[in-house]
Amino acid sequence: MHVIHMGHDVYKANDKIAEKNRKTLDKHGVFSVNVMGAIGSGKTTLIEEAIRHLKDKYRIAVVAGDVIAEMDASRFRKLDVPTIPVNTGKECHLDAKLVEKALGEIDLDNTDLLIIENVGNLICPVDFKLGEHLRVVIVSVTEGDDIILKHPMIFKTSELAVINKVDIAHAVDVDSEKMRDDILSLNPEVPVILTSKHDWESLETWIGFIE
Repeated sequence: MHVIHMGHDVYKANDKIAEKNRKTLDKHGVFSVNVMGAIGSGKTTLIEEAIRHLKDKYRIAVVAGDVIAEMDASRFRKLDVPTIPVNTGKECHLDAKLVEKALGEIDLDNTDLLIIENVGNLICPVDFKLGEHLRVVIVSVTEGDDIILKHPMIFKTSELAVINKVDIAHAVDVDSEKMRDDILSLNPEVPVILTSKHDWESLETWIGFIE
């Protein structure tokens, strides 16, 4: 039976725009980070920590992706960084075209670091490049220690993996070391860091990767 793969042309078109975005960012000397993860993984909190500790050293802008609300964007604005909210409607991911539009609203000549918070999802963002320099996936222990192997592709394609909220791993009966091992079984070369917003040393490691 002949199988028609409907998505190939969509991905190809997206990749072309992503390449254009990357060239635009490179032209202006902007380093960009695509932060992916499920709802509740702690993406917004970790991004906030990075902004707090880097904004006096680097000029930071944020693209905040969400299905409909602007709650995360408002949190970033409170940190006095330019923030572009991008609502995707029914779509469960950002794509390169949406980011291209957002770039048009950012003063790239006065930006060193662009942080893109993708829509909360572990599946949809995988196939859509945005033009980023660093692709990050954040997963929380509250999602269970089997979450990695249930969503392998996002870990296979990421360049940094973060296991967050490790301070409550025991309370939710999750083995964070198993989660680390599962990630490395899928992507042996990816750096894996364990974080908690209550542990400055772990946050410092996270911020160091972004920097």
